[in-house]
Amino acid sequence: MTEHKKIPLPGEGGPGESKESSLLERASGAFGFDSFKPAAMPGKLSERPMKRAKKVTRKGAEAPVAEPVAQAHIATEVEPAANLPVPAAAPAVPAVVEGAPLAPVFDGARHPVDRAHLRDQGMIDPDGPVSELLEEFRIVKRQLLGTAREKGTAKSRRILVSSPHQDEGKTFCASNLAIAMAAERDTEVLLVDADVANPSILSTFGLPKGSGFMDAMANPDVPVEDLVMGTDIPNLWVLPAGLNTNSASELLSSGATAEVLDRLTVGVPGRIVIFDTPPALAASPAAELAKHVGQVMLVARADKTGRSAMEDACQLLSACDDIKLLLNAANFSPSGRRFGSYYG
Repeated sequence: MTEHKKIPLPGEGGPGESKESSLLERASGAFGFDSFKPAAMPGKLSERPMKRAKKVTRKGAEAPVAEPVAQAHIATEVEPAANLPVPAAAPAVPAVVEGAPLAPVFDGARHPVDRAHLRDQGMIDPDGPVSELLEEFRIVKRQLLGTAREKGTAKSRRILVSSPHQDEGKTFCASNLAIAMAAERDTEVLLVDADVANPSILSTFGLPKGSGFMDAMANPDVPVEDLVMGTDIPNLWVLPAGLNTNSASELLSSGATAEVLDRLTVGVPGRIVIFDTPPALAASPAAELAKHVGQVMLVARADKTGRSAMEDACQLLSACDDIKLLLNAANFSPSGRRFGSYYG
């Protein structure tokens, strides 16, 4: 064992080392650690030959002789071809976003409305004095118009009028609501008879028969605006029920419904569309149309419509999230409000 005194000190220059060598290097020279050094790594490994896929030839054809693969130099930049013009940058085309299409203007022939026939049915006379009935529907229309203006969408301007059962006054309320709304300034009202099985809007106003809503639904080539009927009541238009078909529910559940209703309301903020539909518990068209309207006015007749019927009707019309209840034929007012006594 070598004594530590015999280990060369720094700067003494032992065999095989320089004066600047470290302590470990001098110990390696003294004890012969050179045999434990790893083998030297080659500077460059030999490349393995590249395998080429054999070319498949048809039977009987002479197989081509494979040419030796030469090691090619991969260029990092592609030189442009000489004498070729550089294409000019194309101008940027601005993106054009089209607005909502405007609903067509109603320009159908106007028909006179029998005012005496309206009075005989106990309805609002558009040319008569202010009455209790008119004031009642003025209050009703204010809530409906307020919601439509607050939301400001085409769907909110579509109002569905229905009742749980028949003979509860839905057509009476829908017609009076349309007359009251038509008196508004800058407002156009379209009353749609969507009760295909039992249409009554034309007879209520004394208008002639004609094609209507179901004809436009059944035939996409028929523009619905061409079937709208004008009246001599300012701002009031009527769309008859039209074709009496047994597949009204299937037509209303098709994609054509949204297209037809958009042609009536989209782009015209001053147009209100009122649908007089069949009773909700008697036929399915009311539930189908509820998917396309923004407001529902559910009519209940005093002392006749039951609570369970109202709950079932609300459930069927729940596709619309805004359902308002209207009590019809009520002889008692808890608030004591009597408009008729004020106006005489």
